Amino acid sequence: MKKIFHPAESRGNANFGWLDANYSFSFANFFAPNKVQFGLLRVLNDDVVKGGMGFDTHPHKDMEIITIPLAGALEHKDSLGHSATIMAGEVQVMSAGTGVKHSEFNAHNDRELNLLQLWIFPEKNQVEPRYDQKDFSGELVINKLTTIVSPKDKYIDGSLWIHQQAYLSFGDFEDSKTLEYQLKNEENGVYVFLIEGEVSIDGQALKKRDALGILETKNFKMEFQQKSKVLLIEVPMK
Repeated sequence: MKKIFHPAESRGNANFGWLDANYSFSFANFFAPNKVQFGLLRVLNDDVVKGGMGFDTHPHKDMEIITIPLAGALEHKDSLGHSATIMAGEVQVMSAGTGVKHSEFNAHNDRELNLLQLWIFPEKNQVEPRYDQKDFSGELVINKLTTIVSPKDKYIDGSLWIHQQAYLSFGDFEDSKTLEYQLKNEENGVYVFLIEGEVSIDGQALKKRDALGILETKNFKMEFQQKSKVLLIEVPMK
């Protein structure tokens, strides 16, 4: 097993007043040659948006975009005609494909919005743009992983799908629990992002917002030392 540890403090940061953004990979004015991407995972941003503020209409193309609100609510509008509010517990996917424009704002004026946004390169460019979202709050089971995103052609029932051989799994775990993760494809890698808590993987300790890239293995074991919330992103490495 090969491991690449990314401590939380190694992330890029940009605070614009209305937005406090943390970048797991090179993004905007943050560039680190050893942190450009993990396989086909290009972006993992951890954004805190002030009340009523957000991102004005902007374009995307040929990218699979997954948005996960952790606290608060996100107001979304796009050129496909969708207008929606995505709450904590819900997940949004958008295939930019041939091109789409959208805006994203904090739906509340009196509280902050914290969201994760991921960009994954698609396996095929120039697909028809699409949008979907789902509430997973009633499906999450403590001490188990729930698959929230899977590939279109290997769709896992109950998940959202994207145009890539990628799998996103989300879970809440209690102190002293363990879990073994089996890769869907042993040539893939897994980027483990610890949202809250503390976990040990093959002797590597992770704390809040730390991440671990895992390669060249069929499976690995997670040992939770605290009540934890974790996101696993399994992606092709090329």
